[in-house]
Amino acid sequence: MRVLAVDAGNTRIKWGLHEEGSWIVQGSIPTARAAGMGGAWSRLPRPGRIVACNVAGAPARRALAQAARRAGRPVEFLASRARQCGVVNSYARPAQLGADRWAALIGAWCLYNGPCVVVNAGTTMTVDALDGEGVFLGGMIVPGPGLMRDSLARNTAGLRPRGGRLAYFPDCTADAIASGTANALAGAVERMHRFMRETGMPSPLVVLSGGAAREVAPALNVPAEVMDNLVLEGIVQIAHDSFTENKET
Repeated sequence: MRVLAVDAGNTRIKWGLHEEGSWIVQGSIPTARAAGMGGAWSRLPRPGRIVACNVAGAPARRALAQAARRAGRPVEFLASRARQCGVVNSYARPAQLGADRWAALIGAWCLYNGPCVVVNAGTTMTVDALDGEGVFLGGMIVPGPGLMRDSLARNTAGLRPRGGRLAYFPDCTADAIASGTANALAGAVERMHRFMRETGMPSPLVVLSGGAAREVAPALNVPAEVMDNLVLEGIVQIAHDSFTENKET
């Protein structure tokens, strides 16, 4: 089955065409230019299904639906469930969990099959705990690096976002901002890692994805795997799982 998987986030819409266990092509477009997706998809082989996570609101949903019509298939929007693909959702109200977080958890479980701290670092950063039985225990949401830097720029007189680097002892403002941002985000990840160990679980693998993953990874003091497009991996797993369910019924 050829699946066009789509991850519509606040900043970018990422997509990939998947068939027979591998990606044929992947691409992305700024969410603000979502109307251009139809043209990009028109050059692809026709998918058997188009399956999407959308956390970017109604305009992105309409643009996805329009692009899917041009591609000749309806778009199927994912929603989080209580249980799927071997993962159990412990949210008090499972459907309230963001579909992108749910897909990332499923992607991590299917790829690594063990306890993980699943991190998606983009406009916001989510830090989710997945135990060794495939149970999503809960997670945190914090501002991503761009939001942190923008907050400094808006609310202070002299701290403007500019190029900087991660350093142990920053000796200029640009490096101080870059290091403060990376270390704050890494701290959230490391605390979740510690919480899992302190509650008796084996040491989890940190799985990092999202556009800011490579900004966070160097600041971490725990083992981490940077995985491009983890949400898309999860969407494909969900698509195949639901296809199998439909065949069996």
